[in-house]
Amino acid sequence: MSRVLALRDALKEAMIEEMRLDERVFLMGEEVAQYNGAYKVSKGMLDEFGEKRVIDTPITELGFAGIGVGAAMNGLRPIVEFMTWNFAILAFDQIVNNAAKTLSQSAGEFKCPIVFRGPSGAAGQLAQQHSQTFESWMANTPGLKVISCIDPGDAKGLLKSAIRDENPVCVMESEIMYGFQGEVPDGEYLVPIGKAAIRREGSDVTIVSYNKMVEEAKKAAEELEKEGISAEVIDLRTIRPMDHATIIASVQKTNRLVVVDEAWPFAGVSAEVAYIVQKHAFDYLDAPVIRVNSADVSLGYAPTFVDEYLPNPTKIIKAVKEVMYVNK
Repeated sequence: MSRVLALRDALKEAMIEEMRLDERVFLMGEEVAQYNGAYKVSKGMLDEFGEKRVIDTPITELGFAGIGVGAAMNGLRPIVEFMTWNFAILAFDQIVNNAAKTLSQSAGEFKCPIVFRGPSGAAGQLAQQHSQTFESWMANTPGLKVISCIDPGDAKGLLKSAIRDENPVCVMESEIMYGFQGEVPDGEYLVPIGKAAIRREGSDVTIVSYNKMVEEAKKAAEELEKEGISAEVIDLRTIRPMDHATIIASVQKTNRLVVVDEAWPFAGVSAEVAYIVQKHAFDYLDAPVIRVNSADVSLGYAPTFVDEYLPNPTKIIKAVKEVMYVNK
């Protein structure tokens, strides 16, 4: 059995269930307690768990991230919420230099089971400093696991797995998708970290994406189906470790690949996917891999800039037709 839940409620359920199971788990961040969370992901959690386990912090990302890392090293399992990953830049020293390196620098003596979570990517007219996509930044760091999934059921199962993981895990959400609804299974279940999901079966071309761009890819696939083009849509769900096997198997079937990535094109997740496919499935490709990214500029404020900047179904369809050698 399953229920339809919004993403914010699925994430909240994951945290509540894990906090009920394990008293070492606690949540901290700006406005997570008294205000019920900036996006209401933690609504009601203060009432159930109290101020010692749902903790409002000052506006000091470096500070409370550091407290979280220290707590994790000493046996607790913190969930650190950033109001946005754009603000987490201030805490990168703690995430990249401390959490990610604790296990290796201690020769395995100390683990750092901590979850850093919050929204990543563009969220409307928030302009240059609040619209950046950070999956590739975090995934570039050995020692960090990176999850980026907005399907409510999978996001819940992945967050539960992240909280139980012995390593630091970065969970990237989407500010504009917290109300996005989907099926969430009843009862206890986990989604394994490092396994992609095939959101739509297809035979002519593979479209790989993650986070909210998966929905854009699905819209493009529906339009392509009307023209007789069958697109397989893969949701990475986890950026690191990445599920190479699912991607390669799909390309071996379809012989064509389009990668849709909200991040900037240079040295991003889409570049990694393209490299893995050319390394392991080059002989199966009938066309060069094409990437659909955000524009290689900082995002302006005007809504016309936002529309032009982001990937969308029209851009994805154009890329698919290019690898299919249609209308060329």
